[in-house]
Amino acid sequence: MEIVLVGLNHRTAPVEVRERVSFTAEQARRAAEQLRTRGILEETLVLSTCNRSEVYGVPPESAHECAPGLSTFLSEFHAVRPDVLGESLYHHYDREAVRHLFRVSAGLDSMMLGEAEILGQVREAYRFAHQQGATGPVLNRLFQGALEVGKRVRSETELGARPMSVASAGVKLAERIFGKLSERSALVLGAGTISEQVLSQLRDRGIAHLYVMNRSRDRANGLAKQYTGEVLGWGEWENALQLPDVIVSSVATEELVLRREIVEQAMDGRGNRALFLMDLGLPRNIDASVGKLYNVYVYNIDDLSDIVEQNRHARENEIPKAEVIVEEHVGKFLSWQASVELVGLVNALRSKMREERAQFIRSRVESIRHLTEEDRAYVEKLMDEMLESLLLEPAQRLRGEKDLRRKIQNVEALRDLFLSNREKP
Repeated sequence: MEIVLVGLNHRTAPVEVRERVSFTAEQARRAAEQLRTRGILEETLVLSTCNRSEVYGVPPESAHECAPGLSTFLSEFHAVRPDVLGESLYHHYDREAVRHLFRVSAGLDSMMLGEAEILGQVREAYRFAHQQGATGPVLNRLFQGALEVGKRVRSETELGARPMSVASAGVKLAERIFGKLSERSALVLGAGTISEQVLSQLRDRGIAHLYVMNRSRDRANGLAKQYTGEVLGWGEWENALQLPDVIVSSVATEELVLRREIVEQAMDGRGNRALFLMDLGLPRNIDASVGKLYNVYVYNIDDLSDIVEQNRHARENEIPKAEVIVEEHVGKFLSWQASVELVGLVNALRSKMREERAQFIRSRVESIRHLTEEDRAYVEKLMDEMLESLLLEPAQRLRGEKDLRRKIQNVEALRDLFLSNREKP
């Protein structure tokens, strides 16, 4: 029942690395299937957002022994050399893996402290993995606990008040470039959750004109109607790029959406009027070399650091309250984990004692010649009753006393103490 986590995030890897190991939904499904088929993990779940790619799992044996193979799998799956990942990958086990996930769900590990999106992303990753049959009793309990932590932190602390998101940070950055947006126009590429949040933020700031472009025109029409915008045909760059002052892109694709030559041609037609591009995609949607063009400003997720710091300073007093909630739920999960393992340990002890009882009878009782078959059967019955009485009360207390389960920290030590051959339940 050990837990292993291998991943990277915005703190350990730049966007250039994160985009190379991000997972689409289909890739997450294939990765989980391969990890279980190869025997690397028995349960697995992939959490992939613009700021992190993480694989959670329950290995068949030791979590520490499993981690190197999991790191190698990530490199091979995404065709990224191990040295490229380098020190970007982190490895967490058991308590630290649980704490890490609970802090992620609480918004404590996000680029935007208390960000609005992450709880929904954790919920969706769990729902998807569960539907695919990739999770089991351990990860089910773990992620249900993570969702509960996220809800409590948002309802019991101010981290959830006026939540900051990548979308709102991107719009704030646009305001730094242009000032008020009431006389500006904006084009939003994509029609997913982040794109919708961007549209909402822009409309709230009184943007003069809104344009929406998406591969699915029906979805674009829906968003344009909701936020009083206009739909532009996907890929009609010659006309589309003449209109906006601000372009925000969040398209789920592995290919670049805006290449340098497209923007370069558009700038000629615009008379080199200033153009602000915010790339919120992962992998990135906009060719980084576009930023070298005159009067073109290109920013990606990692360029929001100043806004991130302002957000953190405004909310950091709430961090200790959230951490208390996290630690409470870490303790609850570890108590549950210990109780399950201890039940298995009791069963293993029962089997071991029965084996030793049988060996004792063969070596001692059978040598007492005056005992009849009935006497031997009676002795065996008495010994069985004694063994059951020794194990019955501890087993009942484990099931019924929560405080007792909390006190037990190291089931493996008990297993080593009583099962000298390291027999596993």
